[in-house]
Amino acid sequence: MPNRLACALAACLLLLPAARAEERSFPPAARKGLLTPGYFPEVEIDGRLRRLAPAGRIFNQDNLIDTPATLRGRRLPIAYTEDRDGLIDRIWLLSREEEGRQLKVNAPPR
Repeated sequence: MPNRLACALAACLLLLPAARAEERSFPPAARKGLLTPGYFPEVEIDGRLRRLAPAGRIFNQDNLIDTPATLRGRRLPIAYTEDRDGLIDRIWLLSREEEGRQLKVNAPPR
């Protein structure tokens, strides 16, 4: 029985890098920028003071949600979208690989 459990865990660990290898895609309206988080809800993007939307989310490189307070004091490459009022509603922290290439966007619905 312990051998089966060990084999199952080993198989899961082998599949883990394959799951991370998938390239993230972004909405068609996403833009790149450089983020400097301030005190919530303020953020600075490309030197311009902006505000996060009330339901704004920041996704890290693993697509997990980060809080603005954990990022304060750093300058981070990002992709972001705005809502209809011009507030920042979604931010994705970009990896070094994503930073160096064009954003892969989802195809718009027909």
